[in-house]
Amino acid sequence: MATYKLLLLPGDGIGPEVMAEVKRLLRFYAERGIADFTIEEGLVGGCCYDAHKVSITEETMAKAHAADAVILGACGGPKWDNVPYDVRPEAGLLRLRKELGLFANIRPAICYPALAESSSLKPDVVEGLDIIILRELTGGVYFGEPKTITDLGNGQKRAVDTQVYDTYEIERIARVGFELARTRRNKVTSMEKRNVMKTGVLWREVVADVHARGYKDVELEHMLADAGGMQLVRRPKQFDVIVTDNLFGDMLSDIAAMLTGSLGMLPSASLGEADPKTKRRKALYEPVHGSAPDIAGKGIANPIAMLASFGMALRYSFNMGKEADRLDAAIVAALNKGLRTADIKSERGTAVSTSEMGEAIIGELARLEA
Repeated sequence: MATYKLLLLPGDGIGPEVMAEVKRLLRFYAERGIADFTIEEGLVGGCCYDAHKVSITEETMAKAHAADAVILGACGGPKWDNVPYDVRPEAGLLRLRKELGLFANIRPAICYPALAESSSLKPDVVEGLDIIILRELTGGVYFGEPKTITDLGNGQKRAVDTQVYDTYEIERIARVGFELARTRRNKVTSMEKRNVMKTGVLWREVVADVHARGYKDVELEHMLADAGGMQLVRRPKQFDVIVTDNLFGDMLSDIAAMLTGSLGMLPSASLGEADPKTKRRKALYEPVHGSAPDIAGKGIANPIAMLASFGMALRYSFNMGKEADRLDAAIVAALNKGLRTADIKSERGTAVSTSEMGEAIIGELARLEA
């Protein structure tokens, strides 16, 4: 039985609640002899600031470097709005992404048939939706320098954030996009703002060059990011893989979240470069939904995005595609039975808690594994 080393970072808000369902899943795999996961835990985000006055400790960073995969719950919340900028909860997550080299953020947006009516859009617009937003994660405006606020006097200040991209950063995310598309419907849509941003001009040029040099078999289209946002809510099923920069990827993936019915349905994987010798890559898996402090501790959070994020770990880090497919099928089966957490509730559905949804999904998984 294969053994893998995991670092679990439950984080803030609902993070520990949804992470508890991942732990339940890990016990299931161990008991069935499917895989054995050696688990370490650590603090990141606001809880780490409360304990250590930093958003992530050097000890936890060392554990992250040593792990086969990092599984993260959520970071942040209004409680820490006024802590120093450099130690804000989100800084821990940004450090993990940067130091582990996690440049490729894969965010699937899938609308399960049972949830088509939960979307704010018409069911026929979203039913059967299955797209990926591929977000470049370690460059762009979130990391560019200078990043300053300057006091100009007379009550005036100037804030500066810098959008920076080098050719190699765009090349590598474009390659991931084309490779993903080859396993799906063979179409990539590259989104940028070349009409007003120099980085957008370079982005389009480099993506087109990568396409011409090695991926002519994949359909490529270019679209301005603001037009892409409009098209996501107008006709989202026209897309397959959307590749875009850090800032636009952040916004577009949240738009895509609502197509699926809830932020609680969106998993994500953040991947680094594959090691030339071992072929392994650093990876972090997390739900898109954030810490949701308004519902923390109430037992009503949706664990599906967290469980599906671990499903992506099975697929991308552990070469357990069959198990990932079965976990996806177990999620579908639980939804088809009408089970609903508060964020995806419906008149005909059965309201369940976080733990009840997790238990039901693992029950369906046990049936599929039998």
